[in-house]
Amino acid sequence: MTEIDPKRTALLTIDLQNDFLHPDGAYGRAGQSSEAIAALPARIAPLRDALRAKGGTYISAQFTLVPGPGGEPLIAPHLKTLRPFLGKGDFAPGAWGHGLVDTLAPADYTVEKVAYSALYQTRLEYILRALDIDTLILGGIVTNGGVASTIRDAHLRNLHTVILSDGCAAFDPKVHEATLVSLGSICPAVTCAEMTERLQ
Repeated sequence: MTEIDPKRTALLTIDLQNDFLHPDGAYGRAGQSSEAIAALPARIAPLRDALRAKGGTYISAQFTLVPGPGGEPLIAPHLKTLRPFLGKGDFAPGAWGHGLVDTLAPADYTVEKVAYSALYQTRLEYILRALDIDTLILGGIVTNGGVASTIRDAHLRNLHTVILSDGCAAFDPKVHEATLVSLGSICPAVTCAEMTERLQ
């Protein structure tokens, strides 16, 4: 890892929202829960605090289902097939379920995203350039989805990335571990505690 300038660094979390993590959220109501995922906010919070104390920035990227005609969400066919329980009001902008979980709220900046990557058709890159941020520390869910896609997109934009090995998770631990290995050539992996200590 290269030296990190906290003032040019952002912690970016992917999809740590009530609809994913809270028992009353869309996934919780459908019985789609994971202990590994539920543990992430509390593990990431001390790192967020340490980075902010050094002048860094915390950005939350939040999965969004844009309401369409009649309130039914505009949802990709493959996602509807995978998650048929998603419906009206789920992940809708401004709704409770769309919001960042209480343990991490509020973020310094919030980015609505409609696809896996937090850099695809969002204002994230504008925020990073405006703040002169060139390094992203990434955590969130799922490791092989939104986290990996964002890291690869960031790599294409010459942004330095660091993945939190225990600050992201997938529904299948084997998939999580395999993704960390596959990203190893472009992105160093550290634990939340290691990065917090480094900043302090």
